[in-house]
Amino acid sequence: MNWEPFITCAVTGGGDTAGIHPDLPVTPLQIATAAIEAARAGAAIVHCHVRDPATGAPSRDVALYREVVERIRSSGADVLINLTTGMGGDMVVGMAGAADTPGEGSDFVGPDERIAHVRELLPDICTLDCGSMNFGDGASIYVAPPTYLRDGAAKIRALGVKPELEVFDLGQLAFVQRMIAEGLVDDPAFVQVCLGIPWGAPANAASMMAFVQQLPVGCVWSGFGISRMEMPMLAQAMLLGGNLRVGLEDNLYLARGVPASNAQLVGRAVEIVERLGGKVAGPAEVRERLRLPARS
Repeated sequence: MNWEPFITCAVTGGGDTAGIHPDLPVTPLQIATAAIEAARAGAAIVHCHVRDPATGAPSRDVALYREVVERIRSSGADVLINLTTGMGGDMVVGMAGAADTPGEGSDFVGPDERIAHVRELLPDICTLDCGSMNFGDGASIYVAPPTYLRDGAAKIRALGVKPELEVFDLGQLAFVQRMIAEGLVDDPAFVQVCLGIPWGAPANAASMMAFVQQLPVGCVWSGFGISRMEMPMLAQAMLLGGNLRVGLEDNLYLARGVPASNAQLVGRAVEIVERLGGKVAGPAEVRERLRLPARS
């Protein structure tokens, strides 16, 4: 059991949720404000996507990332910044194969362009989604082949940024092991076990245990489940020795029909940790555990 887990808050995500939640953070000001509130509620790490302020659609605009990061840094909040690099991997495939692929709605770029904002802003952490997968029930797939992942891992390492290695099924975890063996990931590896995303591994105790039994030796890991399984998987991760993630990227509600804020979800996570007899770790402890370089 991890008696002193840290909490990551995934503030807004890139899903089609702007029209579902009445107060989902969309603008850079809203995203940064939500991140700062989450930090004050107990999150040691804030994981940030950006969105088009006019439409709420997910975006890769470096200027939007810059504004979010600068607002968080200038606030004085003691929190680690984790930027996604998952945008730019979405491909919609057509029924005629190459003739109509990529289809409408695709956002597909190479590995270098996926980390453009990381190169400029040098966050403490950035994600690396460690494999391709079917995404949802339609024709959308997330594309991250081994060549892209090796290239991305090497460039992230050269920047001095810690990659959060996101795994959605066991094959992706096996590739994490391969990248570690090839020297592309510095110790300690930071692994995020992501459960419940269609069609990755389901959010249940058996899935999380299967991941835990195959984690890299000496890694720091965190886990989460989406939607109503957010809090049950949070407790499961703590019991199995992991760290925790909550936030509106993963779950929009405190209870059925009751929209949550990021700070409220972090507060609920802190309460669960403390009721289990634990104590939430702060940013300084996380910097030490992950061996993060100092940032000005």
